[in-house]
Amino acid sequence: MFDYFVVFAEMRTGSNLLETNLNAFDGMSCLGEAFNPHFIGYPNKSEIFGIDKETRDADPSLLIDAVKSAPGLAGFRYFHDHDPRVLDVMLDDPRCAKIILTRNPLESYVSWKIAKATNQWKLTDVKRRKEALADFDGVEFAGYVGELQNFQVKLLNRMQVSGQTGFYIAYEDLRDLDVMNGLAQWLGCGEKLEALDTSLKIQNPGPVAEKVSNPREMERALADLDAFNLTRTPNFEPRRGPAVPSYIAGNSLPLLFMPIPGGPAETIANWMGELEGVPASALKRKMTQKDLRQWLRTQEVHRSFTVLRHPADRVHEVFCRRILNTGTGSYAQIRDTLRRQFKLPLPEGAPDESYSVEDHRAAFKGFLGFVRSNLAGQTGIRVDASWATQAQIVAGFAEFKSPDIMVRENDTMLLSMLASHVGITYPRDIQRDEPCGPYVLADVYDSEIAVMIGSIYQRDFMIFAMRPWTPPGLPRRP
Repeated sequence: MFDYFVVFAEMRTGSNLLETNLNAFDGMSCLGEAFNPHFIGYPNKSEIFGIDKETRDADPSLLIDAVKSAPGLAGFRYFHDHDPRVLDVMLDDPRCAKIILTRNPLESYVSWKIAKATNQWKLTDVKRRKEALADFDGVEFAGYVGELQNFQVKLLNRMQVSGQTGFYIAYEDLRDLDVMNGLAQWLGCGEKLEALDTSLKIQNPGPVAEKVSNPREMERALADLDAFNLTRTPNFEPRRGPAVPSYIAGNSLPLLFMPIPGGPAETIANWMGELEGVPASALKRKMTQKDLRQWLRTQEVHRSFTVLRHPADRVHEVFCRRILNTGTGSYAQIRDTLRRQFKLPLPEGAPDESYSVEDHRAAFKGFLGFVRSNLAGQTGIRVDASWATQAQIVAGFAEFKSPDIMVRENDTMLLSMLASHVGITYPRDIQRDEPCGPYVLADVYDSEIAVMIGSIYQRDFMIFAMRPWTPPGLPRRP
């Protein structure tokens, strides 16, 4: 009936427990996170069926074929940020059994935050349980829910189009013996378990409100969310605009800023705060779609805008802030993978006095090579919004509201005109932030870097009529 199976799940949804119970059936084997971009199967394993991570990354179909050929029925767990190259292969194959494991996203989010705080991801002995409270972040949670929902909608739609069906199982069903035996029967296994595995223990029992350090802030953030949609199986949930919580609006100032990741978000927020006479932190942030609709209705005259950054400035800033940096805001796991897998000549820790301008140029070129492959779908690492094309991000705005105007970062006069249009008589100038990193782009920019950036972001250059990058202070070519 089936050649292999996949468990579509996410972190803290009970996938380890489901795997343990599947492995209890004779002839069935679940092989962990086989396509996790940072390891193969499990963090302490180096191969699956003789295929190591390097071989898998070069040709993921080899591991799919090995799983199909395994004795009995084999499968693996797959999360939304695992290698995207195998997703279409699985979804298009009716002989791949799709098990969709879901959990209330608020519970999984809080559990994930606690696990990060305690570094305890499994519990087999209650005496060794570590306790901590999660720090609820409304913007982070909104992005988390958006990613899960988009992935679940994609799974459902693809199975509908291809005439397939999956086996949906909720977190609460994992300790139901009859459901587990029913799943095994659906997979074609004639065996029935007499009892479920009890080695894994529930790590964080109790109400969600008792697991967070800021329950009132959590309640405010969730007040406008539909509780039924949060607890229903995500495949029926509507699409949401995940960018809305990142939008910034004035309180009395009728301006709405729609940031592009990797752009000058806080610079523009500071400018808006100065126009209104308040700190940037006092502007309207972390809005739900309902909040934003109310804001739009209450503003007699309002204007929305986004700010485009030159692709060269943007990708260099992202490299310095997310990859070269090892502190706040860095992508530590991706950084480590880029050093090990893509051989980026990055320092092991934060750059010090020995990190030269030539080192910076070589590391930046290596990152550009990765981005080119990543945007082409040739890597197992997610396409992060920080280095995705701005054209694609702007297109996504239209799911809720398109900006009235798109301003180039260097065209500050347009922002002053926009402020004047909504009644600001003497708009303030933009005070730009200092660039991140030990070196600025002008220190390392050369013809090779220019060609690489032009190739990677050809769509942005074409759609937004971007000119070739020139160092600050030099005239741009007309």
